Amino acid sequence: MLVTRLEDLSGGKRRVWLEGQPHLVLYQREVGRLQIAEGSELTMEQYQEILAKILIPRARKRAMHLLERMDRTEAQLREKLVQGEYPGDVVEDAISYVKGFHYIDDLRYASNYVRCRCESKSRRQLAMELARKGVEREVAQEALEAEYGCEDEGEKIRRWMEKRHYDPEEAAPKEKQRMYQFLLRKGFRWEDIMRYLT
Repeated sequence: MLVTRLEDLSGGKRRVWLEGQPHLVLYQREVGRLQIAEGSELTMEQYQEILAKILIPRARKRAMHLLERMDRTEAQLREKLVQGEYPGDVVEDAISYVKGFHYIDDLRYASNYVRCRCESKSRRQLAMELARKGVEREVAQEALEAEYGCEDEGEKIRRWMEKRHYDPEEAAPKEKQRMYQFLLRKGFRWEDIMRYLT
């Protein structure tokens, strides 16, 4: 593979372009040690060695570091590693590595997420938030069933009405509309809202 370009990046790194495509990000000292220069050839054996000895250990370490700071979904961790410009197969290796130690577990993440927020959010809102975080629908539903089954939506709606000092008997139409909109934004279904609002 022909090295077509070496691009300087911040932090003493260089992006190595192979055959006109960005392929690797290495530290300048690694580029020098490996004698990678514009116009030079990089054999497939050299490329595989760079992946095996430099990038795979680095991506695994980076994944561990990211999970040290906070729990993440598989999709969130993958996104962070892709942002670090690791090649796709290196990213997948790092994901498999941390999965092997159960450091990422989307069901555990979803269960914790639901448990911490089920007091203030509706089931639908939590499902949408988990989907945005990359949790598969089936996994999110399993977590919602396990963690959220403690009470029904009606109880939450009543609690929000009490918290906002809403009395359906005395509420003006404008006040009812505001409460209705508020509960809709919280993710409650309109039929559940109407049952308690009137």
